[in-house]
Amino acid sequence: MKNAVGREIPERIGDYALKPYEGAYAVDPSKEPVHSLRTAAKPAAGGTKLLGTIEEAVRACGLKDGMTISFHHSFREGDEIVGQVLTAIRALGIRGLRFAPSAVVNIKNPSIVDFVKDGTIDRIEASGIRGELGDAVLAGLMEKPVILRTHGSRPRAIEAGELSIDVAFIGASAADSYGNATGQIGPNACGSLGYSFIDATAAGRVVVVTDYLVEYPCCPASISQQYVDYVVKVERIGDPEKIGMGAARLTKNPRDLLIAERAARVMAASRLFKDNFSFQTGAGAISIACTKYLEEQMEERSIKASFALGGMTAAIVEMYKKGLVRVLECSQSFDAVAARAIAEEPGIVEIDNALYANPFTKGAMLDRLNFGVLAALEVDTDFNVNILTGSSGEMMGGLGGGPDVAAGADISIVCLPVIRGRTPSVTKRVFTCCTPGETVACVVTEAGIALNPRHARYAELKEDLERANLKLVTIEELQKLAESLTGVPKPIETTDKVVCVVEYRDGTVIDVIREIKRG
Repeated sequence: MKNAVGREIPERIGDYALKPYEGAYAVDPSKEPVHSLRTAAKPAAGGTKLLGTIEEAVRACGLKDGMTISFHHSFREGDEIVGQVLTAIRALGIRGLRFAPSAVVNIKNPSIVDFVKDGTIDRIEASGIRGELGDAVLAGLMEKPVILRTHGSRPRAIEAGELSIDVAFIGASAADSYGNATGQIGPNACGSLGYSFIDATAAGRVVVVTDYLVEYPCCPASISQQYVDYVVKVERIGDPEKIGMGAARLTKNPRDLLIAERAARVMAASRLFKDNFSFQTGAGAISIACTKYLEEQMEERSIKASFALGGMTAAIVEMYKKGLVRVLECSQSFDAVAARAIAEEPGIVEIDNALYANPFTKGAMLDRLNFGVLAALEVDTDFNVNILTGSSGEMMGGLGGGPDVAAGADISIVCLPVIRGRTPSVTKRVFTCCTPGETVACVVTEAGIALNPRHARYAELKEDLERANLKLVTIEELQKLAESLTGVPKPIETTDKVVCVVEYRDGTVIDVIREIKRG
């Protein structure tokens, strides 16, 4: 069957029935009930929930074949908890698990691929599966397709009962023996634990894993003792060099700087750019540069923002300390500066990821967002965005919060170069559709700015940008320019086997990814 963005999707894959995407705002959330596996329990005997090993915790939780386990990804590529837990589970002979982290980072030694190959894991549901695992999945590693969800859709799916978590393993940089835990202090601080809040409140059993035990009560406490069953202290939860390597650096690439400056000028030209506006810029190279250029525009015109949203970086923390932004609503900390700042500054607030982006709540924060700056691998002439798959058929990214922000922000700005190497980034048809074009306001490149005529704010944004003398082009002109520079790329060949299902934020299927033919 075809969905609303013209993608061919099957009606069913095994026991998974696909609901076709019908439009960015087509599903009525008020008809969706909320479910939870969380059960009541007696207080822990002796005033402690501390166990000696991860194996003890796995046994105590009653984990069995075929159950679902979850993790958060706030330690990024420095994470060592996932490997330790899966190794313990494998040693106990438990198999056929559904692995449902908030995202899969590129963890090595051990690799997640090893646990798929030996049968410990047979299903995966996450926001992204980049790296070795992503490439293996695209090559046909798994029998059951990976389910990919946006950051906002994950808490929605858990509450809807589509993703029921039996045991959640929550990594914390500090915790007490009764289960109060945080990511804000300790030698391996990762900052916000916002992605794990839904796991703590909805999972059947919750295990906190830490390498830094503090006196009761742990303060601050991101995760409350009332949700935690067991606590395990390990030697190390992660590699601090990879958890946060200091402030993200500003790109020196002239092309990227031009795109970043142009995106900031789009915001500054809009009639929404006034005192108490709100924004989200992200942590990519172009995004960091855009944040700095936005700061310059704000200082030049004496404009202050009410809040910045989403993942925080040192650049945004600096704006806060200068008094340019009143509140930072932080669902994730992207660097060491941002990770420490939550505990140090009262206006930097750790928020639940559902509050950030869940489309089926009574109000997500991104619904109050004026500007959202988003990265992309590809954009097509219908303004559809690909943030997952690269030009050679590799898994290059995760869904993240991009589709959520595009749907919620008044003006969503997608930034990317016209070409990367010898491959066009602006195409006639993206390989994988992740964000529907109807939610994208404009595309910013080094060759000009393309406005989307189908977007609700097209007329006013066109008027604002023309008044500011910003260079406007059509998306078709950008696509033809890209093709003239690179030629027409050879199509990626696939088999009929669906290896990934790409869900939109409302749980409908916006696209599928089929196995890549190699060699």
